Amino acid sequence: MPVFAYRGLAPNGRSVAGVIDADSARAARGKLRELGVFPTDLAEDAGRARAGGPSLRSLMPMFRRRIPPTELALMTRQLGALLGAGVQLVEALSALSQQATRPAVRKMLSQVREAVREGLSLADALAAHPEIFSDLYVGMVRAGEAAGALEAVLERLAEYSERQAEFVAKVRGALSYPIIMMCVGFGIMAFLVSYVVPQIATIFQQQHAALPTMTRVLISLSNLLTGYWWALLLGIAGLVGGVSAVLATAAGRRFYDTWLLKMPYLGPTIVRVICARFARTLATLLASGVQLMPALQAVRQVVTNSLLANAIDQCREEIREGHGMGQTLARSGLFPPLLSEMIKVGERSGELERMLERVADNYEREVENSLRQMTTMLEPLMTLVMAGVILFMMLAVLMPIFQLNQLMQ
Repeated sequence: MPVFAYRGLAPNGRSVAGVIDADSARAARGKLRELGVFPTDLAEDAGRARAGGPSLRSLMPMFRRRIPPTELALMTRQLGALLGAGVQLVEALSALSQQATRPAVRKMLSQVREAVREGLSLADALAAHPEIFSDLYVGMVRAGEAAGALEAVLERLAEYSERQAEFVAKVRGALSYPIIMMCVGFGIMAFLVSYVVPQIATIFQQQHAALPTMTRVLISLSNLLTGYWWALLLGIAGLVGGVSAVLATAAGRRFYDTWLLKMPYLGPTIVRVICARFARTLATLLASGVQLMPALQAVRQVVTNSLLANAIDQCREEIREGHGMGQTLARSGLFPPLLSEMIKVGERSGELERMLERVADNYEREVENSLRQMTTMLEPLMTLVMAGVILFMMLAVLMPIFQLNQLMQ
């Protein structure tokens, strides 16, 4: 069905804008008048996929518009607050649509509102926008609607989104400085090798003097970068493509995930990150009224390591046979003992959600401390590496100059 973007006047005289689904422009104007909106401008939205074929954004996920997690959390909290205040769902969606600053968000909320007005549940209306709302988000909203506790579920969703956004921001913040330093260092070295060294090499060649080994190595590296840079780029592209193709296979992905978990310092940190997301997400789902088996199925999408994801699948199968979740996770040997033991305590005491929240808090603190320690170690290590490279280049350039001075004397 075509989508029309409109501007108009509300019954109170305020200017409103949004989108509406209708078979034609005339039908769209009729639906707007039924809503009490007098349209002043109406045009079919060209960015929306036509009924006859898919859009570029639907074919290529990279062109899909996404909402930052913090903005999604704020929107979720506002919707829950409006519903808690007694505002009807359609009116609450209209209010959120009118106050949205991003055109993409305003359009999405208008489409969700129209779908709800036509009789769809909120979860089904949100499921039509998978680039914004994950299966986890939709599943929790569906559970909240079924239990009649949509406001509480939206509040938990907002808290969950905020915690996840804060956790990801901490991880990125801890890793940003080493990455920036590495990129700047490589950029400086590339400039020196590709531009400065050839100028100095020309001077040395004109003197017809025997060059030290370090200088010959540096000049050879410079000639390689300046003369065969295209081959190096093709080689890097081929390597990246080959690795991506291997990781796309089940065997390649399993080998990579196994190797990653066995790394001395990075492996345990990755396990803690995954366990923190697993525990936090599962606790949020269970607290929202989602049953354990559907919750484990939804949680699997936040587990990025295939070995741990397969262990969760195996856990689901053993739970169907009557085994406890903590026992099955401990038997896999992949999850830390703290997680499985806390889950066992939660299953025995009937407070599984609270135990999972404690585990998530603990692992998030451990990850933050591990990243802080790793950053503390990386900074001097990278400084020493860059100092060593600069020392090598300085000696390679200065040694021939000293030799020329000695010959001239």
